Amino acid sequence: MSRTDTDALVVGGGQAALAASYYLRRQGVEHVLLDAAPDPGGAWRHTWPSLRLFSPAAYSSLPGWRMPPTEGEENPDAGHVIDYLTRYEERYDVPVRRPVRVLDVRRRGEGFEVSTDSGSWRARAVVGATGTWSRPFVPAVPGLADFRGLQLHSGGYAGPRAFAGKRVLVVGGANSGAQIATDLLPVAEVTWATLGEPRYLPDHVDGRELFRVASARLRGEGEGVGSLGDIVAVPPVREARDRGSLVPGPMVRGLTRDGAVGADGVERPVDAVIWCTGFRPELSWLSGIEVPRREGRPVTDGTPVVPDVPGLFLLGYGDWCGAASATLIGVGQWARLAAERIRAA
Repeated sequence: MSRTDTDALVVGGGQAALAASYYLRRQGVEHVLLDAAPDPGGAWRHTWPSLRLFSPAAYSSLPGWRMPPTEGEENPDAGHVIDYLTRYEERYDVPVRRPVRVLDVRRRGEGFEVSTDSGSWRARAVVGATGTWSRPFVPAVPGLADFRGLQLHSGGYAGPRAFAGKRVLVVGGANSGAQIATDLLPVAEVTWATLGEPRYLPDHVDGRELFRVASARLRGEGEGVGSLGDIVAVPPVREARDRGSLVPGPMVRGLTRDGAVGADGVERPVDAVIWCTGFRPELSWLSGIEVPRREGRPVTDGTPVVPDVPGLFLLGYGDWCGAASATLIGVGQWARLAAERIRAA
């Protein structure tokens, strides 16, 4: 296979990768994005139809170009975001190659050698922006393998139609659990199981306030209104909650062949389980580098910088690599920092 050299390689093609490209170009750094997906849009191509952003379009933008507004006051849906990311690539002539799957990254001298399914690369710096969507997390609940009904993760949820008339257990007390349980209420018998009492942010709070709070905490300016894990009461969730339809219950003890055992020890029949239990960073391509880890994830300095591996940056995976870095509006400041560090080196 051929080998190509560049200053920086960005692994991924979603929102974090595009933000990295924007600032690398501004810093004059030659770079290439390697995206395993066949089309633009990143993880937004895999969301459920009713999902909407927490903020209006103007407050959900990547650096350089504000997301075009949607009609009326409604927050954008996934289709609007996919269109925006696609046009963003075109607007800034992002040097992306797809589909290219990165298989391995290894140290070579002062840089890196990157192996892919279509050739190898040498780069002075590598920016990981592969996100979390492809690594859904399901807890080790007793009876998981015994259950004969349908099980899927929120990452594979495509809407309520397939669950019409069924008894559905939705597990998870954050935003995806609240939104999917609400989405199912008109067509299914829903049980919403959470580890603790769900905590709703005040109804007036949306993504703009979450970003402000995250930035303030980064500067050490106080606690703000809540953590990014709290539930944003988007209109459908707020309406279901207020009319008493969206009611949380305690976490189940386990699954059986045909149901679930509740906290009270009683088994109840269940036709399907939807796990709204989050994701883990997709970093399998980093197995060839010795990266110090804590709680299963690489150690950063609270930004995209990996101190023990000069030239390696991890962007957009969550607060551990930059406050609000997993959001459209929040990833820009960390992409800029990574690009400045790469240019300086």
